[in-house]
Amino acid sequence: MVMKRAIPEAFWSIMSDKVTTAKGFLEDLEKSQFKEEERLKHEKTESAHLATASKDKRNKKRKINKEAAGTALQKKQYKEPTEGKIMDDGEDKDDDALEPSENENVTESMNEVEGETSRGDGIIIPEVGMLFKTEQDMYDFYKRYAYTVGFPIRKRNSKKGDDGVLRFMTLTCSREGGKVGNSSGSLKPQPTVKMGCKARISASCDYLGNWRINAVNLDYNHDTSPSKSRLYRCNRQLSAAMKRKLEVNDLAGIRLHKSYNSVVVEAGGYENLTCTEKDCQNYVEQVRRLRLGEGDAVAIQSYFSKMQAQCSGFYYSIDLDDEPRLRNVFWADNRCRQAYKEFGDVVSFDTTYLTNKYDMPFAPFAGVNHHGQTTLLGCGLISNEDTSTFVWLFRTWLECINNRAPQGIITNQDKAMQNAIEIVFPNTGHRWCLWHILKKLSEKFGYHEDKHSIFGAIHRLVYDS
Repeated sequence: MVMKRAIPEAFWSIMSDKVTTAKGFLEDLEKSQFKEEERLKHEKTESAHLATASKDKRNKKRKINKEAAGTALQKKQYKEPTEGKIMDDGEDKDDDALEPSENENVTESMNEVEGETSRGDGIIIPEVGMLFKTEQDMYDFYKRYAYTVGFPIRKRNSKKGDDGVLRFMTLTCSREGGKVGNSSGSLKPQPTVKMGCKARISASCDYLGNWRINAVNLDYNHDTSPSKSRLYRCNRQLSAAMKRKLEVNDLAGIRLHKSYNSVVVEAGGYENLTCTEKDCQNYVEQVRRLRLGEGDAVAIQSYFSKMQAQCSGFYYSIDLDDEPRLRNVFWADNRCRQAYKEFGDVVSFDTTYLTNKYDMPFAPFAGVNHHGQTTLLGCGLISNEDTSTFVWLFRTWLECINNRAPQGIITNQDKAMQNAIEIVFPNTGHRWCLWHILKKLSEKFGYHEDKHSIFGAIHRLVYDS
C-alpha cells in the first residue's frame, strides 16, 4: 500500500518541476519577443527618418541643378557636333536625326543619373545632362523608361569619330519614321507600324568614355501600352531555365505547344512571360540544327583530318558553341583554292537548304570559269542565317583564299549578308542577284492592271540595254 501511494507523489513532484521549468521558459521567450518587437519598431522609425532626410536632400539638389541649368542656358546656345562618319542603323535616313527639334528639351544641366526627376509612379524621366559610364548603360536606362511607359525603342543611327570610336548615338521609338513611297490602289497595301513618332534621345561620348544625353523629346503621337511592353521585339527574351526546359522537352518528344503551355502555367499566366510561342519555336528549331546525331561531329572531324592528310591543300574550319557543340563548318579542297586564283574576281554566294534531318543551310561560294561553267570556290554548313554567322563564314573563307578579297560579290537581298559583307569585304562591290529581283516582279506588280507592259519594259531594260 505504501508503494502505491509513493508512486503518485513522486510522479506529481517530477511533473511540478517540469511545469515550473516550462513556465519560466515561456516567460523568457515572451520577454525576448517583446524586446525584438521594440527593436524592430526602433529600426523602422530610424529608416523613416533617413528616407525623409534623403528625399529632402534630393529635392534640394534638384533645385540647385535647375537654377544652374537656367543660368547656363542664358550663357550659351546648344550646338550638336557634326563631325564623324555616319553609320545608320535604321531603314530611313533623316538629316536631322541627331539634331533637336523645336519641341525637344535642350536645357543644359550636369545631373548624374541618381536623383533625377521622376514622376509620381517612380519612373526616372530622361533629361538633358544625364551621364552614363557606357553606351550599354544609357541604352538600358532608356529601354527601362520605354518599357514602363509602354513603347518600343531602337537605335536610330550613330556616328564614329575620326579615331573610329563611337561618339554619337540616337535612340528613338520604333514607330519613328514613315512608309517609304506611295502605293497605288491597285497594289496590295503593305502594313506598317511607322507613325512618325518623335520620341527620342540623342547622346554623345566624351574623351573619358562617359555618355551624356544632349537632346530629349518625350512627345509620342500614338497610344502606349505598358501591359504590352513585354511583347515588343526589344524586350522579348528567353531565360536560361526556359531554354533548358524547351531543349529537354524536345528531346523527350513533347510537342512545342505543350511545352509552351507548361511554361505559361509555371510562370503564372501569359502576362508574366517575356516571350511568345513563336520565339520558343524559333529557339527549338535553332537547337535542332545544332544538335547533330551521336558521333556525327566526330565523324566530320575525322573525315576532314583524313582529307587534309591526303592533300595538304585541303582547308577546313569548325566552329563550336559554348556547350561545346558543332555550330558551323567550312571546307574547300585544293581545286577550289586554285580555281579562285583564276576565276575569283566575281563570286556568287547563296544559302540553300539541304534535304536532311538537320535542316542546316548549305552555303556555297561559286564562280564562273573561262568556259562559262559554274565552279565551286568553297562551301559551308551553317546553323543560322544571322550577321554573326555570316561574318564567321566570310572571314574563314577569306583566310582560306590567302586574304585576297574578290572584286565583286553577288547575293540575294538578305540584310544579314549585306551587313556581314560590309564588315568583312569593305572594298568589294556588292550586287543583288538578278534572278531574285525578277522573281519579285509578280509579287509586287501581280495586281497591277498594266503588269504585262511593266514586265516587258523591265526585261528590255535588263537584257537589251
